[in-house]
Amino acid sequence: MVITDFLEKNARFHGSEIALVEINPTEERDNAHTWRESSLIELAMPDAPYRREMSWRAFDAMSNRFANFLLSRNVKPGTKVGMLLMNCLEFLPLYFGILKSGCTVVPLNYRYTSEEIQYCLDLADVEILIFGPEFVDRMDVIIDRIPKVHTLLFLGKEVPDYAVSCMRLMNFCSSSQPPVHMTEDDIAAIYFSSGTTGFPKAMLHRHRALVASCVTEQKHHGQTKDDVFLCIPPLYHTGAKMHWFGSLISCSRAVILKGVKPEWILRTVTEEKCTIVWLLVPWAQDMLDAIEDGSIKLEEYLLDQWRLMHIGAQPVPPSLIKRWKKYFPDHLYDTNYGLSESLGPGCVHLGVENIEKVGAIGVPGYGWEARIVDAEGNDVPDGIVGELAVKGPGVMVEYYKNPEATAEVLHGDWLWTGDMARREDGFIYLVDRKKDVIISGGENLYPVQIEDFLRTNDKIKDVAVIGLPDQRLGEIAAAIIELKSGMTATEEEMNEFCLELPKYKRPRKIIFADVPRNPTGKIEKPVLRQRYVSVPLVEAQTTN
Repeated sequence: MVITDFLEKNARFHGSEIALVEINPTEERDNAHTWRESSLIELAMPDAPYRREMSWRAFDAMSNRFANFLLSRNVKPGTKVGMLLMNCLEFLPLYFGILKSGCTVVPLNYRYTSEEIQYCLDLADVEILIFGPEFVDRMDVIIDRIPKVHTLLFLGKEVPDYAVSCMRLMNFCSSSQPPVHMTEDDIAAIYFSSGTTGFPKAMLHRHRALVASCVTEQKHHGQTKDDVFLCIPPLYHTGAKMHWFGSLISCSRAVILKGVKPEWILRTVTEEKCTIVWLLVPWAQDMLDAIEDGSIKLEEYLLDQWRLMHIGAQPVPPSLIKRWKKYFPDHLYDTNYGLSESLGPGCVHLGVENIEKVGAIGVPGYGWEARIVDAEGNDVPDGIVGELAVKGPGVMVEYYKNPEATAEVLHGDWLWTGDMARREDGFIYLVDRKKDVIISGGENLYPVQIEDFLRTNDKIKDVAVIGLPDQRLGEIAAAIIELKSGMTATEEEMNEFCLELPKYKRPRKIIFADVPRNPTGKIEKPVLRQRYVSVPLVEAQTTN
């Protein structure tokens, strides 16, 4: 079985039902479009509608048209086709069209600079690239430096002179199933690491891994045909897409929201009757802050159908979930651990039945195994910190064209994640990234533990702890603290708050500033290290 089989089944048996909805909350609310397969050009890129929707039949037809267009360009099995798009209604149909053609899909991070785009296109041997209007300026810079890319397809109206209109060309192609035979062992996708530790690495995945992600997600969260999934994170990333796979396998509707403001999220949940919402930590924090400062009034929204809130992509502070349950006591909750090397979330998850274990990342996911190992690969006893290793159907084939890096993380069937963890009572607790551990005076400090403690302070919106060089101790822990709007704090105040921590865990430096996060919610610690290697202390901060 291959991943596209699910789409074809949904189109065959439930073709007229809505598969995807796109909500653009910055536009007029009375401006809406329904995607009809017979009118591709007119409705492909309408002028900034508030709401667009697409049926399963139209979804499958667009995928077929794009696949047949690619085949008309004499692509070979495994030809690399890049996608540089913001979240939009067309993203998933084009993604599946690439797969249906037998090509390998290569989604790119929409925050990449021109240089990073060039680097990734070259590393992945991309020959065809589809990109949107948001990226024209960045493409202009590198257009003469990407010789491997022989075809540039544009998703938009004002087509650059070095590209051609994707939708206009697709309109001349058949919407019938393309004549391509695929197996579960065929290569399906190349995904890139988030780049939080340097230039991204490219990960090769088979169709069988994509299918396994569908099954794992549905087993964990029990999606049925009646569910409606609200998708906010970027679709180029394995996290959002693999959670959407639960909608694909259950033939249920998904809503793509182009914005993260708390009122937009709650309004969309209300209007679209969303039942499952996957949030990143900053968005959940913003929502709770808005509820607590009175700018959001929950009684103005219809939320009874919302059954599950889950979070992934980063460690989740227990204090956050305690606050969440105060306002949403009936919500099921899950946290999902994964990495692009294991094809997104699900290799470890808490499980909705284990809410009392908040703070743990959970137990091995459906079809997965997990171990905590020392540097030699030996299992460590419960309670002892070691490296988390996972084994299951979503483990990557390799880092593409990087055998040295592959050998560092793949040990037989086991993927060493680079995350430090411990096991207690059968549950796995994430301690920190291996590369983020701070060694101060011979003691190992795990930033996540310090960050979780600091987030219990009512004035703190977000925090990141990094190691900075110190002549005597080797490294010291520095806390970059982002305060809630309107709050003021001093270094002395924060130091006093940290007296509850063991002395060796207390931050030696307090910096008041914004905490940068990437689109998947991960703190960009390399950015912070570069920024604060020799920064003077800031005595106080007031946010507006």
